[in-house]
Amino acid sequence: MKKVGFIIVGLLMTLAAVAQEIAVEQKIDSIAILIGQQAHMTVGVTAKKGQRVVFPQFKRTQQITPGVEVLESTPADTTSLDNGMMKVQKTYTLTSFDEKLYAIPGMKVKVDGKSYAANPAALKVITVDVDTLHPNQFYPPKDVQNNPFLWSEWSGIFWLSILMLLLCGVGYYLFIRLRENKPIITHVRFVKKLLPHQRALNAIDKIKAAHLSTSEDQKTYYTQLTDTIRQYINERFGFNAMEMTSSEIIDRLQHTGDQKMIDELKELFQTADLVKFAKYSTLINENDLNLVNAINFIDQTKIEGEETTEKIVPKLSEEDKRSRHARVTIKSLIYVILAIVIALLVYVLIRVTQLTM
Repeated sequence: MKKVGFIIVGLLMTLAAVAQEIAVEQKIDSIAILIGQQAHMTVGVTAKKGQRVVFPQFKRTQQITPGVEVLESTPADTTSLDNGMMKVQKTYTLTSFDEKLYAIPGMKVKVDGKSYAANPAALKVITVDVDTLHPNQFYPPKDVQNNPFLWSEWSGIFWLSILMLLLCGVGYYLFIRLRENKPIITHVRFVKKLLPHQRALNAIDKIKAAHLSTSEDQKTYYTQLTDTIRQYINERFGFNAMEMTSSEIIDRLQHTGDQKMIDELKELFQTADLVKFAKYSTLINENDLNLVNAINFIDQTKIEGEETTEKIVPKLSEEDKRSRHARVTIKSLIYVILAIVIALLVYVLIRVTQLTM
């Protein structure tokens, strides 16, 4: 019996020691609050390190006691203490909408599966005093107050606006330069290229239309007629007849056609040389005969073909090329500046709208 008594006493002493080691404390940061305000209740547990502590859980707006709601709770926070102990705390946010003095029961916390109760607490909820003696006396709502001006909020908009104005000035200057610098316009022409015999016969038609064969100025008549034949020979046979003498031309043409035709052409050149250099006077029928011989020579030696069209592109001088390049550069700069100004304007308007709303 004595042994049993000693065992019971030992167990009681062990339980008492364990109970002394575990402590649960509950406190509220506010004794009284107004209706709708919030109070924070902290539940702290002191236990040995490694022990498992479980706090009570509440859903949002769940009542911890009739009239007092739990809005939210923080995660448990553990702090190490001396002698192998630790302290675990959890905070609950409380509120109430009824005027009353509430008794908050002590929270039950489990440590290693065993339940421990904290000390109870009190919370008083009061209402705002109402003036019942002057029910008709009321105050109008306050006017809307302007937000204070902060340079830090507006400085970026100010400097961007200055930059935008400077870019507009540069763009206007470039536009004036572009307007004063007239564009260089080149016209591409398409010219119908005549065959050598067509060009020569057209020239002879002009000589006939001018009636030079019957005029007293025979030198002009034979000069134009022989120049037409020389130009035709140059284009048709491929040698520079314009810089050759009459005899040299005839020698080059000896093997290119009928001998009779060559003789007629030789007679034409000889008559022309006499008229131009020896002041020889010819008769009208002789002039007409030489004209007919020139036409026969062209008809017998011509090469038929189709007319072609020649594209003539005017060549620009170095100054014109520099001017055109400068215009292209100025136009590109104007487009870039315009895009930047539009982007800055949109950004500034958005920021102003945000700051004034």
